[in-house]
Formats: sequence, structure tokens, C-alpha cells
Amino acid sequence: MRFKCITCEALARPVYLTAAFSPHVIDVELVRYGLHSQPDNLRAILQERIIQTEEQGYQAILLVYGLCGKATDGLRALSIPLVLPRAHDCITLFLGSQTRYREQFENHPGTYWYSQDYIERSDGSGASLSLGSDAALDLQATYQEYVERYGKDNADYLMEVMGAWQQHYQRAVYIDLGIGDGSSVKAKAQEEAARRGWKFEQLTGDLILIRKLLDGNWSEEEFLTVPPGHSITMSADDRIVGCSSLD
Repeated sequence: MRFKCITCEALARPVYLTAAFSPHVIDVELVRYGLHSQPDNLRAILQERIIQTEEQGYQAILLVYGLCGKATDGLRALSIPLVLPRAHDCITLFLGSQTRYREQFENHPGTYWYSQDYIERSDGSGASLSLGSDAALDLQATYQEYVERYGKDNADYLMEVMGAWQQHYQRAVYIDLGIGDGSSVKAKAQEEAARRGWKFEQLTGDLILIRKLLDGNWSEEEFLTVPPGHSITMSADDRIVGCSSLD
């Protein structure tokens, strides 16, 4: 089988590694990280990438994304099926299951997440991995608005004065996927957590969901397969996403 894989830069290392061991031919395309705070823009970009993939001989388009602030809600499958994990956001993909995601969200809702790719590719904007939190998305939107209006330095100052980061977050977690040497990235996350007065922890990640997606093991419980002529729809239950006909 030949698959097109579209993924966020925040998942570059695990996706490329998993693609290398997949029994299928996987062509990977990266999308700029941080766009989850602009879901309408991200949706438009993803739909354009889907359109560009038409008539290139792929059997399916694999979206290594979650719902991501409704960014994938409304994406349309044209002549090629879309397949994506049943996940709220990329944290589920880093942790490997909805069960681990729910445990973290319920027990530690005020968590600021760090990963190797995200920090390495950071432009210094202060963007984080958000754990499916509307409050986190609001903070991102507020910060971005300040950057656009006042510049990065002033935006950083305003967010610190407002105490917005500290009010929502109390814990910082670095997710270690065991890919390459992440010691410098972990150290940077620890320094940032100490500066903001957050408790720091390290969790071991799990590539199982990404591996199943790229290997073509798409169980109905863990993945949504969107046939041609259908679109992704948000589901208000444990399925997270469903699909509906475009007719």
C-alpha cells in the first residue's frame, strides 16, 4: 500500500521513525506547528494539502492529528479515504492511548506539555502543547494577539504581568519518546518550569497509536476512516470524531 501522511511538525521525529519501519510506502508531509491555536486556518491548510494529494496514486491519506480545537472538524475526503486517530489533540498521540490521556487530564488538568520536536522547532513564541483545554487555547490566542499588536517582548511582559500562565498551569511535563538525545530539550523544559514555579515531571511516551496508523491497523475503536464523499464531524462522546455524507 502507498499512503500519504500529513502531520504537524511537533510529531516529526516519531512519524519519520515509524514510517521507516512501516510495511507500506509512506510519504510524509509536515505542516507548521502551533496552528492548533488558529483552527480555521489549520483546517484550510489541511484541506488544501488533501486536495493536492488527489490523483497521486495513494490508497489513503493518514492525518496524524487529533481534533485539535476543531481544526479537523469539517475536513472532506474527496476521492481518497482519510484516516485519523480518535484523539482530542497530539498529547494522546504522544501518550499512546485515550486512557492515559484521560488519566492525565482528570488528575492534572493544569499541565504544560513539552516535547523534543516542539522545543527544537520553536520560534520562541512561547507556544505550548495544550491538553485539549479551551483555556489553554484562549491563552494562546491572547498571546498571539499581543505579539501582533505589541511585539514579542511586550507580549511576554504583558502575559507575565497578567499572571495568565501561572493562573492556569501548575505542572510541566516533558514527554520522552526515546528518540535521539533529548537531554538538552529536557533541560530547557526544566529551566522554564523552574522559572515559572511549576512542578516538573517526565513521562515516557508511547508510539503505539502512530505505529498502528502508519502500519494500516485501523481498529474502529481507535481510528476513524472517512470514505470518499464524506467529511469529519466532531462527536460529543468517547468517539471524539465521526463522519457524515457530503450529499
